[in-house]
Amino acid sequence: MPESKQARSRRTAQIISRLAKQYPDARVLLDYSTPLELLVATILAAQCTDARVNQTTPDIFAKYKTAEHYARATLEELQDAFKQIGLFRNKSKAVKAACTELVETHNGEVPDDIDSLAGLTGVGRKTANVVLGNAFGKPAVIVDTHVLRMAGRLGLASRHNVEKKYADKIEKELMELAPRSKWTQMSHLLTWHGRNICVARKPRCPICPVSDLCPYTEKTR
Repeated sequence: MPESKQARSRRTAQIISRLAKQYPDARVLLDYSTPLELLVATILAAQCTDARVNQTTPDIFAKYKTAEHYARATLEELQDAFKQIGLFRNKSKAVKAACTELVETHNGEVPDDIDSLAGLTGVGRKTANVVLGNAFGKPAVIVDTHVLRMAGRLGLASRHNVEKKYADKIEKELMELAPRSKWTQMSHLLTWHGRNICVARKPRCPICPVSDLCPYTEKTR
């Protein structure tokens, strides 16, 4: 018999509770001190490790302190500043475009609502939710690669093989399973679990704290 939505919500609450004990320090690992810094860092972190981004951003943030600074910089200048980070050419275009729109439509300030943030060029819902949930402290479900995988394996999504193209759908499903107050925490916990135990190639099921709550059919014993 398929699991009811109510039963899935109860199971989600148990998963969150156990993972909170496993990862009491779960948080975003990007270093930042302002919403703009987190926005830029998150754009730079696409297909790159947080550690690599954190090594590079101190110099970037010291040079570019406002959205206008990024908007006025040439692409060549930004590419030189971002050159230690993968895909730096595309990321330079994305940062410049987003910051140009911040200057032109938001008085240079990072907006604190999902529609305005996600509507910026080069900023999708995942990046917008990272900023909302962490820099602004607003409830946000952040669907990164790890959360997509966790949603499928843990049976929190309606499909097992979750792909990036379903990210928006998975975000809505997770929002319905947990109370708003838990959205950001749930996102971080699932990400940390995906990085540390429920890894992509060979999940470490024997030491998983939520193994008995997981319907994953290919558990490794």
